[in-house]
Amino acid sequence: MGLAAGQVIGGPFSDTLGRRRPLLAGVAAYVVTSLLCALAPSAPLLAVLRLLQGLGGGAGIVIARAVVRDLYEGVAAARYFSRLVLVMGLAPILAPVLGGQLLRFTSWRGIFLMLSLITALLWIAAASALPETLGEERRRGGDLAGVLRTFRGLAGDTPFLLYALTGALGFGAMFAYIAGSPFVLEGIYRASPQLFSLFFGLNAFGFMLASQINGSLVSHIAPGRLLALGVSLNAAAGCALLAVVLLGGLGLPAVLPPLFLLVSSVGFVIPNATALALSRHPEAAGTGSALLGVIQSGIAAVAAPLVGIAGTRSALPMAAVIAACGAGALAALVRRRPAQDGRAERRPDRPEARAATRE
Repeated sequence: MGLAAGQVIGGPFSDTLGRRRPLLAGVAAYVVTSLLCALAPSAPLLAVLRLLQGLGGGAGIVIARAVVRDLYEGVAAARYFSRLVLVMGLAPILAPVLGGQLLRFTSWRGIFLMLSLITALLWIAAASALPETLGEERRRGGDLAGVLRTFRGLAGDTPFLLYALTGALGFGAMFAYIAGSPFVLEGIYRASPQLFSLFFGLNAFGFMLASQINGSLVSHIAPGRLLALGVSLNAAAGCALLAVVLLGGLGLPAVLPPLFLLVSSVGFVIPNATALALSRHPEAAGTGSALLGVIQSGIAAVAAPLVGIAGTRSALPMAAVIAACGAGALAALVRRRPAQDGRAERRPDRPEARAATRE
């Protein structure tokens, strides 16, 4: 809830005030609340602080996407979103592994201290090296009515919403995997913790590889086609996983390939869906990024708890949620408007983007 609300607040503010100030304020809030979480004397207070921590973190997520959209268009935007999604996508995959290792040396309070330290370093880096990417002449009015009008305009743009849903459902499938795989692989298929970590790492490598391949291919293949490829692979992986679970008795070797394909496909889905959605409203990149984030966070928040309905008794809930997300992403993409997609994909890179690339 905090991450979603932080994006709703940070995105429009960054359209009004520029990117630097809201970003630095959000990251600073994350540093302070992480430190306070480490010192929290009770669980209710910790929950409140976690909500505030999410508000600060949401600003970082939404403004990072808006900065890329400020600097790049079309193919260049899709290429840089591939780099950005590598960081954003790897974080929830690797965090449980790294956090588990950290707990060997410290308590849960130490994790929050580490988050505070890492984010403080990020704040210093952003404050010293990140320029303002939204000039005053491109900023929007800051009244609440204007923000609501912008949100209504985005919500009424069917192609924007379809791209947002496509990316969010693909991400929801991966979040269902992240939430359910420990129960399924260890509890049902009896993989050891060491073996599970190996599988988790291999899937993370597949995601890294796919996102970087996407960044290389997008200069030669239209983002819409790469998005269609990623969504098709995502849906196929979900259906294959569901079939394996329904057939039963096939064991762990039959489950692993669909999961690898599923996680890898997201490296094609998120960057292209984000680039194509934000290309429709460059004048409101912050607000558009906020709406993308809310839809993505909302679907992930719904998908993740559903996979645990059966505990370690059955893998069917995880497989069903993943298959439903993949099928939904495919259905949303099929309903897009090809003519508008093509126009968005053919937009030339901005001159300043080409100059920044040369630098």
